[in-house]
Amino acid sequence: MTDKKLPSAFAELEPFADKWCLATERERWDMRMATPMLEMREFYDAFAPRLEEAIDYCDKFPLDDLPDDVLNLLHLVYSMIMVSMAVEVFGQQKPTDSADAVIDRVGEPVP
Repeated sequence: MTDKKLPSAFAELEPFADKWCLATERERWDMRMATPMLEMREFYDAFAPRLEEAIDYCDKFPLDDLPDDVLNLLHLVYSMIMVSMAVEVFGQQKPTDSADAVIDRVGEPVP
């Protein structure tokens, strides 16, 4: 990791940035499915106490003109939401009782 991706106020989350600052829901889902639960739990435990603060920080900027570091933080928030379901609800990467069900989104929220 050579470049800082996140605002300096969130520097302790930088070790997770390369893996979890993902622009699309599909990328975040694929990363969730490919990441061991222990590793997701480490991300969750590090970010959960700062989640509300991160959202408040992102809210200081216009949504259609986010600086790159803030956009990365927002993507990290989105990844935290994806990971939190696995950690808090399912206890595994895949939703329980979902068999082979998949959902392919044809559009993405912006940003």
